[in-house]
Amino acid sequence: MIKLENISFSYGDIEAISNISLSLPAGIFGLLGPNGAGKTTLMKLLLGFLVPASGRGEIMGQALAEKQKSLRRGIGYMPESDCLIPGMDAVALTAYLGELSGMPRQEAMKRAHDVLYYVGLEESRYRQVETYSAGMKQRLKLAQALVHDPKLLLLDEPTSGMDPAGRKEMLELIRDIAKKESMNIIISSHLLPDIESTCRQVVIMNKGRIVAEESIAGLKKDNFNIYEIKVVGEHAPFFAKLRSLHCGVEEKDQTLFHILLPGDVAPAALFRAAHKTGVQIRHFRQSRTSLEDAFMDVINEANGH
Repeated sequence: MIKLENISFSYGDIEAISNISLSLPAGIFGLLGPNGAGKTTLMKLLLGFLVPASGRGEIMGQALAEKQKSLRRGIGYMPESDCLIPGMDAVALTAYLGELSGMPRQEAMKRAHDVLYYVGLEESRYRQVETYSAGMKQRLKLAQALVHDPKLLLLDEPTSGMDPAGRKEMLELIRDIAKKESMNIIISSHLLPDIESTCRQVVIMNKGRIVAEESIAGLKKDNFNIYEIKVVGEHAPFFAKLRSLHCGVEEKDQTLFHILLPGDVAPAALFRAAHKTGVQIRHFRQSRTSLEDAFMDVINEANGH
């Protein structure tokens, strides 16, 4: 679907994308990274809004730098920022953007009604877009990205500003779109649970570089076991003993801790260490690595921590 080779881009003296190479097959992918990682810049490069300073790329077999108009006909883009034109109703706006994508006027109008119904805006499709709530605007942005039936859908923070119910419905829509074999999706989001509920594969960026390209299952695969414990007594000697066994210790509050045991260390070692150092373990439960834990591990490793 996407192949990039040694792509770089700078805003003046600030290098936003640094010599990245990426190969993505068809499917749905999450694009993760802290603020300033280069996610939005990468999307704009894929859309042809920005021209790489170096490197080359292909999207769906077409050259990135040479076929920009043709490429955009096959890409739907839902930007994070507001892209709606005041003074237009939702049908007129969606149909207009369909025409800009190369659709005949009648077909664009019919398709506009279809996608607005699909995203749940059929009752308010003749309202002026500036009267829409934040959640309705997000749905409308999704509709305009879908109107020309693209082969690649780029979603930048698709649930931004939505309440919990609206966010849940948006994620259900994205999962439904992903079931269509002809539609490929890249979702950029700060909300890791959104990525975890919609994607199986993720690309993680940091400081303009790609630091991981992995399945979520592979990213979360534990090289250690995590246990949640509560202890009573003087912790310092207890934790010093655990660290001598190459265990990690993460403090959640003054009494609750996560203990990371290497695969070759049995849980009984926790209780032996507690007995030897005079503390009591009052709570003991095995935990699981979350996508957030795995994401932070990748970013910390990339930053040399």
